[in-house]
Amino acid sequence: MSDLPFTLDQLRILKAIAQEGSFKRAADSLYVSQPAVSLQVQNLERQLDVPLFDRGGRRAQLTEAGHLLLSYGEKILSLCQETCRAIEDLQNLQGGTLIVGASQTTGTYLLPRMIGMFRQKYPDVAVQLHVHSTRRTAWSVANGQVDLAIIGGEIPGELSESLEVIPYAEDELALILPVFHPFAKLEKIQKEDLYKLQFIALDSQSTIRKVIDQVLSRCEIDTRRFKVEMELNSIEAIKNAVQSGLGAAFVSTSAIAKELQMGVLHCANIEGVVVKRTLWLIFNPNRYRSKAAEAFSREILPQFANPGWNQDVLILAQKTIVVSTLDGATPISSGEG
Repeated sequence: MSDLPFTLDQLRILKAIAQEGSFKRAADSLYVSQPAVSLQVQNLERQLDVPLFDRGGRRAQLTEAGHLLLSYGEKILSLCQETCRAIEDLQNLQGGTLIVGASQTTGTYLLPRMIGMFRQKYPDVAVQLHVHSTRRTAWSVANGQVDLAIIGGEIPGELSESLEVIPYAEDELALILPVFHPFAKLEKIQKEDLYKLQFIALDSQSTIRKVIDQVLSRCEIDTRRFKVEMELNSIEAIKNAVQSGLGAAFVSTSAIAKELQMGVLHCANIEGVVVKRTLWLIFNPNRYRSKAAEAFSREILPQFANPGWNQDVLILAQKTIVVSTLDGATPISSGEG
Protein backbone atom coordinates (compact mmCIF):
# COMPACT_ATOMS: atom_id res chain seq x y z
CA MET A 1 0.00 0.00 0.00
CA SER A 2 3.05 2.28 0.14
CA ASP A 3 2.76 3.15 -3.57
CA LEU A 4 -0.50 5.11 -3.15
CA PRO A 5 0.01 8.56 -4.74
CA PHE A 6 -1.86 10.42 -2.00
CA THR A 7 -2.29 10.51 1.76
CA LEU A 8 -5.38 11.05 3.91
CA ASP A 9 -4.00 14.44 4.96
CA GLN A 10 -3.77 15.46 1.32
CA LEU A 11 -7.36 14.40 0.73
CA ARG A 12 -8.45 16.42 3.77
CA ILE A 13 -6.62 19.45 2.40
CA LEU A 14 -8.18 19.02 -1.04
CA LYS A 15 -11.65 18.82 0.51
CA ALA A 16 -11.04 21.89 2.67
CA ILE A 17 -9.86 23.98 -0.30
CA ALA A 18 -12.92 22.94 -2.32
CA GLN A 19 -15.23 23.86 0.56
CA GLU A 20 -13.55 27.14 1.53
CA GLY A 21 -12.71 28.35 -1.97
CA SER A 22 -9.14 29.40 -1.19
CA PHE A 23 -5.87 27.98 0.07
CA LYS A 24 -5.71 30.54 2.90
CA ARG A 25 -9.19 29.84 4.29
CA ALA A 26 -8.57 26.11 3.98
CA ALA A 27 -5.34 26.48 5.96
CA ASP A 28 -7.20 28.47 8.65
CA SER A 29 -9.93 25.82 8.90
CA LEU A 30 -7.32 23.07 9.32
CA TYR A 31 -5.15 25.13 11.72
CA VAL A 32 -2.06 24.86 9.53
CA SER A 33 -0.06 27.43 7.58
CA GLN A 34 -0.90 28.41 4.02
CA PRO A 35 2.59 27.42 2.75
CA ALA A 36 2.04 23.95 4.23
CA VAL A 37 -1.23 23.62 2.32
CA SER A 38 0.34 24.83 -0.91
CA LEU A 39 3.25 22.41 -0.52
CA GLN A 40 0.92 19.45 0.06
CA VAL A 41 -1.09 20.34 -3.07
CA GLN A 42 2.09 20.69 -5.13
CA ASN A 43 3.30 17.29 -3.90
CA LEU A 44 -0.08 15.74 -4.65
CA GLU A 45 -0.15 17.15 -8.18
CA ARG A 46 3.41 15.94 -8.79
CA GLN A 47 2.60 12.46 -7.48
CA LEU A 48 -0.51 12.22 -9.65
CA ASP A 49 1.16 14.01 -12.58
CA VAL A 50 -1.97 16.09 -13.21
CA PRO A 51 -3.10 19.63 -12.21
CA LEU A 52 -5.89 19.67 -9.62
CA PHE A 53 -6.62 23.41 -9.51
CA ASP A 54 -7.07 26.09 -12.14
CA ARG A 55 -4.94 28.88 -10.75
CA GLY A 56 -6.09 31.54 -13.21
CA GLY A 57 -8.93 33.00 -11.12
CA ARG A 58 -9.22 34.57 -7.68
CA ARG A 59 -11.11 31.57 -6.30
CA ALA A 60 -9.51 28.12 -6.19
CA GLN A 61 -11.30 26.17 -8.92
CA LEU A 62 -10.94 22.41 -9.27
CA THR A 63 -9.98 20.96 -12.63
CA GLU A 64 -11.81 17.92 -13.98
CA ALA A 65 -9.15 15.71 -12.38
CA GLY A 66 -9.56 17.65 -9.12
CA HIS A 67 -13.31 17.06 -9.08
CA LEU A 68 -12.78 13.36 -9.71
CA LEU A 69 -10.24 13.02 -6.91
CA LEU A 70 -12.47 15.02 -4.55
CA SER A 71 -15.43 12.74 -5.29
CA TYR A 72 -13.49 9.60 -4.39
CA GLY A 73 -11.63 11.37 -1.59
CA GLU A 74 -14.84 12.26 0.22
CA LYS A 75 -15.91 8.60 0.10
CA ILE A 76 -12.53 7.50 1.45
CA LEU A 77 -12.61 10.03 4.30
CA SER A 78 -16.20 9.07 5.14
CA LEU A 79 -15.22 5.39 5.39
CA CYS A 80 -12.26 6.31 7.60
CA GLN A 81 -14.58 8.18 9.99
CA GLU A 82 -16.99 5.25 9.95
CA THR A 83 -14.14 2.86 10.77
CA CYS A 84 -13.01 4.96 13.71
CA ARG A 85 -16.54 5.08 15.10
CA ALA A 86 -16.93 1.31 14.78
CA ILE A 87 -13.66 0.74 16.65
CA GLU A 88 -14.67 3.33 19.25
CA ASP A 89 -17.89 1.37 19.86
CA LEU A 90 -15.92 -1.79 20.55
CA GLN A 91 -13.51 -0.05 22.90
CA ASN A 92 -15.87 2.19 24.82
CA LEU A 93 -19.54 1.31 25.04
CA GLN A 94 -20.12 4.23 27.41
CA GLY A 95 -18.88 6.84 24.92
CA GLY A 96 -19.12 7.17 21.19
CA THR A 97 -20.73 9.71 18.93
CA LEU A 98 -24.25 10.26 17.62
CA ILE A 99 -24.73 12.42 14.54
CA VAL A 100 -28.33 13.37 13.79
CA GLY A 101 -29.58 15.32 10.79
CA ALA A 102 -32.70 17.41 10.36
CA SER A 103 -34.40 19.84 8.04
CA GLN A 104 -35.00 23.38 9.30
CA THR A 105 -38.26 22.98 11.24
CA THR A 106 -37.51 19.60 12.81
CA GLY A 107 -33.96 20.68 13.59
CA THR A 108 -35.09 23.86 15.33
CA TYR A 109 -38.07 22.64 17.34
CA LEU A 110 -38.15 18.83 17.55
CA LEU A 111 -34.62 17.42 17.58
CA PRO A 112 -33.28 19.60 20.44
CA ARG A 113 -35.93 18.10 22.74
CA MET A 114 -35.07 14.59 21.62
CA ILE A 115 -31.34 15.15 22.01
CA GLY A 116 -31.91 16.66 25.46
CA MET A 117 -33.67 13.50 26.59
CA PHE A 118 -30.93 11.33 25.08
CA ARG A 119 -28.16 13.33 26.77
CA GLN A 120 -29.83 12.91 30.16
CA LYS A 121 -29.61 9.13 29.76
CA TYR A 122 -26.22 9.02 28.01
CA PRO A 123 -24.17 12.06 29.11
CA ASP A 124 -20.90 10.51 27.89
CA VAL A 125 -22.04 10.27 24.26
CA ALA A 126 -21.01 13.20 22.06
CA VAL A 127 -24.02 14.38 20.04
CA GLN A 128 -23.94 16.47 16.87
CA LEU A 129 -27.01 17.97 15.19
CA HIS A 130 -26.67 18.96 11.53
CA VAL A 131 -29.52 21.22 10.35
CA HIS A 132 -29.71 21.81 6.60
CA SER A 133 -32.17 21.56 3.72
CA THR A 134 -33.89 18.22 3.16
CA ARG A 135 -31.79 17.59 0.06
CA ARG A 136 -28.46 18.28 1.74
CA THR A 137 -29.47 16.28 4.81
CA ALA A 138 -30.48 13.29 2.69
CA TRP A 139 -27.13 13.30 0.89
CA SER A 140 -25.31 13.47 4.24
CA VAL A 141 -27.17 10.38 5.42
CA ALA A 142 -26.47 8.58 2.14
CA ASN A 143 -22.77 9.42 2.36
CA GLY A 144 -22.49 8.18 5.93
CA GLN A 145 -21.81 11.62 7.42
CA VAL A 146 -25.02 11.45 9.48
CA ASP A 147 -26.42 8.41 11.35
CA LEU A 148 -30.08 9.20 10.83
CA ALA A 149 -32.28 12.19 10.15
CA ILE A 150 -35.84 13.43 10.52
CA ILE A 151 -36.98 15.57 7.63
CA GLY A 152 -40.20 17.09 6.33
CA GLY A 153 -39.49 17.53 2.62
CA GLU A 154 -39.15 15.18 -0.32
CA ILE A 155 -36.13 12.91 -0.68
CA PRO A 156 -34.15 13.42 -3.91
CA GLY A 157 -35.22 10.75 -6.38
CA GLU A 158 -31.66 9.64 -7.03
CA LEU A 159 -31.35 8.56 -3.37
CA SER A 160 -34.53 6.49 -3.20
CA GLU A 161 -32.63 3.20 -3.54
CA SER A 162 -29.82 4.18 -1.16
CA LEU A 163 -31.91 5.27 1.83
CA GLU A 164 -34.48 3.65 4.07
CA VAL A 165 -37.36 6.15 4.31
CA ILE A 166 -40.00 5.52 6.98
CA PRO A 167 -43.08 7.59 7.92
CA TYR A 168 -42.28 8.81 11.41
CA ALA A 169 -44.80 11.36 12.66
CA GLU A 170 -47.54 13.75 11.58
CA ASP A 171 -46.72 17.45 11.81
CA GLU A 172 -49.76 19.73 11.91
CA LEU A 173 -49.54 23.14 10.28
CA ALA A 174 -51.40 25.87 12.14
CA LEU A 175 -52.78 29.18 10.95
CA ILE A 176 -51.50 31.79 13.37
CA LEU A 177 -52.96 35.28 13.81
CA PRO A 178 -52.30 38.28 16.04
CA VAL A 179 -54.34 37.89 19.20
CA PHE A 180 -56.14 41.18 18.46
CA HIS A 181 -57.15 40.18 14.89
CA PRO A 182 -60.96 40.11 14.34
CA PHE A 183 -60.78 36.46 13.22
CA ALA A 184 -59.21 35.58 16.58
CA LYS A 185 -62.63 36.08 18.18
CA LEU A 186 -64.24 33.45 15.96
CA GLU A 187 -64.50 29.80 16.97
CA LYS A 188 -63.82 28.78 13.35
CA ILE A 189 -63.12 30.51 10.06
CA GLN A 190 -63.99 29.39 6.53
CA LYS A 191 -61.56 28.53 3.74
CA GLU A 192 -62.67 31.61 1.82
CA ASP A 193 -61.65 33.77 4.78
CA LEU A 194 -58.01 32.84 4.10
CA TYR A 195 -58.04 34.88 0.91
CA LYS A 196 -58.98 37.99 2.89
CA LEU A 197 -55.88 37.79 5.09
CA GLN A 198 -52.48 39.37 4.59
CA PHE A 199 -49.86 36.64 4.80
CA ILE A 200 -46.27 36.51 5.95
CA ALA A 201 -44.35 33.65 4.38
CA LEU A 202 -40.92 32.19 3.92
CA ASP A 203 -39.01 32.94 0.74
CA SER A 204 -40.77 31.39 -2.26
CA GLN A 205 -37.65 29.32 -3.08
CA SER A 206 -37.34 27.79 0.38
CA THR A 207 -38.03 24.08 0.76
CA ILE A 208 -40.35 24.64 3.75
CA ARG A 209 -42.44 27.15 1.78
CA LYS A 210 -42.83 24.67 -1.08
CA VAL A 211 -43.81 21.87 1.31
CA ILE A 212 -46.41 24.09 3.03
CA ASP A 213 -47.87 25.12 -0.35
CA GLN A 214 -48.11 21.46 -1.42
CA VAL A 215 -49.83 20.42 1.81
CA LEU A 216 -52.33 23.30 1.62
CA SER A 217 -53.02 22.46 -2.02
CA ARG A 218 -53.98 18.91 -0.99
CA CYS A 219 -56.48 20.49 1.38
CA GLU A 220 -57.96 22.40 -1.60
CA ILE A 221 -56.50 25.70 -0.45
CA ASP A 222 -55.14 27.75 -3.36
CA THR A 223 -52.03 29.49 -2.03
CA ARG A 224 -51.73 31.42 -5.30
CA ARG A 225 -54.68 33.49 -4.10
CA PHE A 226 -52.94 34.42 -0.84
CA LYS A 227 -52.00 38.06 -0.39
CA VAL A 228 -48.36 37.62 0.60
CA GLU A 229 -47.35 40.99 2.00
CA MET A 230 -43.92 40.00 3.31
CA GLU A 231 -41.37 37.22 2.85
CA LEU A 232 -38.93 36.48 5.67
CA ASN A 233 -36.08 33.99 5.95
CA SER A 234 -36.85 32.32 9.28
CA ILE A 235 -39.81 30.92 11.18
CA GLU A 236 -38.84 32.90 14.28
CA ALA A 237 -39.01 36.14 12.28
CA ILE A 238 -42.42 35.13 10.92
CA LYS A 239 -43.77 34.44 14.42
CA ASN A 240 -42.54 37.82 15.65
CA ALA A 241 -44.08 39.57 12.65
CA VAL A 242 -47.46 37.91 13.24
CA GLN A 243 -47.28 38.74 16.92
CA SER A 244 -46.68 42.38 15.96
CA GLY A 245 -49.82 42.44 13.83
CA LEU A 246 -48.20 42.42 10.39
CA GLY A 247 -50.20 39.47 9.05
CA ALA A 248 -51.06 35.78 9.30
CA ALA A 249 -48.95 32.68 8.59
CA PHE A 250 -48.96 28.91 8.44
CA VAL A 251 -46.31 27.32 10.68
CA SER A 252 -45.71 23.96 12.33
CA THR A 253 -47.52 23.53 15.64
CA SER A 254 -44.20 22.41 17.13
CA ALA A 255 -42.87 25.92 16.50
CA ILE A 256 -45.55 27.78 18.46
CA ALA A 257 -46.08 25.78 21.66
CA LYS A 258 -44.37 28.43 23.80
CA GLU A 259 -46.22 31.36 22.17
CA LEU A 260 -49.61 29.69 22.59
CA GLN A 261 -48.88 28.97 26.23
CA MET A 262 -47.93 32.62 26.77
CA GLY A 263 -51.02 33.81 24.89
CA VAL A 264 -49.12 36.02 22.42
CA LEU A 265 -50.37 34.24 19.28
CA HIS A 266 -53.78 32.93 18.24
CA CYS A 267 -54.14 29.57 16.49
CA ALA A 268 -57.20 29.72 14.22
CA ASN A 269 -59.37 26.70 13.39
CA ILE A 270 -60.45 26.35 9.75
CA GLU A 271 -63.85 24.73 9.17
CA GLY A 272 -63.44 21.18 7.93
CA VAL A 273 -59.68 21.45 7.44
CA VAL A 274 -56.79 19.88 9.32
CA VAL A 275 -53.49 20.64 7.61
CA LYS A 276 -50.86 17.96 8.23
CA ARG A 277 -47.65 16.78 6.64
CA THR A 278 -45.60 13.64 7.19
CA LEU A 279 -42.21 13.73 8.86
CA TRP A 280 -39.83 11.02 7.63
CA LEU A 281 -37.08 9.09 9.35
CA ILE A 282 -34.22 8.33 6.97
CA PHE A 283 -31.05 6.28 7.36
CA ASN A 284 -28.64 4.32 5.19
CA PRO A 285 -29.12 0.57 5.83
CA ASN A 286 -25.73 -0.22 4.27
CA ARG A 287 -23.74 1.90 6.71
CA TYR A 288 -22.45 0.98 10.14
CA ARG A 289 -24.93 1.89 12.88
CA SER A 290 -23.25 2.89 16.10
CA LYS A 291 -24.51 1.74 19.48
CA ALA A 292 -25.36 5.36 20.24
CA ALA A 293 -27.57 5.49 17.12
CA GLU A 294 -29.23 2.23 18.14
CA ALA A 295 -29.95 3.55 21.64
CA PHE A 296 -31.39 6.76 20.19
CA SER A 297 -33.60 4.75 17.80
CA ARG A 298 -34.74 2.34 20.49
CA GLU A 299 -35.32 4.70 23.41
CA ILE A 300 -35.97 8.22 22.08
CA LEU A 301 -37.56 7.97 18.64
CA PRO A 302 -40.67 6.04 19.79
CA GLN A 303 -41.59 8.79 22.26
CA PHE A 304 -42.28 11.31 19.48
CA ALA A 305 -43.50 8.95 16.75
CA ASN A 306 -46.90 8.02 15.40
CA PRO A 307 -48.77 5.37 17.44
CA GLY A 308 -47.68 1.89 16.43
CA TRP A 309 -44.32 3.03 15.12
CA ASN A 310 -42.49 1.15 17.88
CA GLN A 311 -42.58 -2.10 15.94
CA ASP A 312 -40.74 -0.50 13.03
CA VAL A 313 -37.94 0.56 15.35
CA LEU A 314 -37.47 -3.00 16.58
CA ILE A 315 -37.31 -4.27 13.01
CA LEU A 316 -34.74 -1.65 12.06
CA ALA A 317 -32.57 -2.45 15.06
CA GLN A 318 -32.28 -6.05 13.92
CA LYS A 319 -31.01 -5.29 10.42
CA THR A 320 -27.69 -6.90 9.59
CA ILE A 321 -24.71 -5.00 8.22
CA VAL A 322 -21.63 -6.46 6.61
CA VAL A 323 -18.12 -5.34 7.53
CA SER A 324 -15.52 -6.20 4.90
CA THR A 325 -12.37 -7.94 6.06
CA LEU A 326 -9.21 -9.11 4.34
CA ASP A 327 -10.50 -12.70 4.40
CA GLY A 328 -14.01 -11.95 3.18
CA ALA A 329 -17.12 -10.47 4.73
CA THR A 330 -18.26 -10.90 8.30
CA PRO A 331 -21.95 -10.24 9.08
CA ILE A 332 -22.53 -8.29 12.28
CA SER A 333 -25.96 -7.83 13.78
CA SER A 334 -26.54 -4.14 14.32
CA GLY A 335 -29.08 -4.96 17.00
CA GLU A 336 -26.58 -6.46 19.42
CA GLY A 337 -25.92 -4.52 22.58
